[in-house]
Amino acid sequence: MRIRLYIDEDSMDRALIRALRARGVDILTALDEDMIAQPDAVHLAFATAQGCVLYSFNVGDYYQLHTAYLSDGRSHTGMILAPQQRYSVGEQMRRVLRLLATRSAEEMVNQVEFLSHW
Repeated sequence: MRIRLYIDEDSMDRALIRALRARGVDILTALDEDMIAQPDAVHLAFATAQGCVLYSFNVGDYYQLHTAYLSDGRSHTGMILAPQQRYSVGEQMRRVLRLLATRSAEEMVNQVEFLSHW
């Protein structure tokens, strides 16, 4: 099954969203879903409920949530994490597309992928 993305408010870049959507990526954003100013845990729960992999620049907080989920025996639909301001929009797009072409939604369950690996 193809990966759907949920992009939290920290990483919502209009140019990136447009570029990915133009290439057929199914994306929900915090803005589209009226999720602005929600805690990270709420974003992750929402992404999971929607069957989306969460994409964020908030590496530290989401990695802690990932660890907490696994420790508590809970499941999430996966995360793609990237350091803020490290990659241009074009580089983010290329790396995300490479990951999406390689991984399925099922393979992303309870996984964290770092954009730097792609």
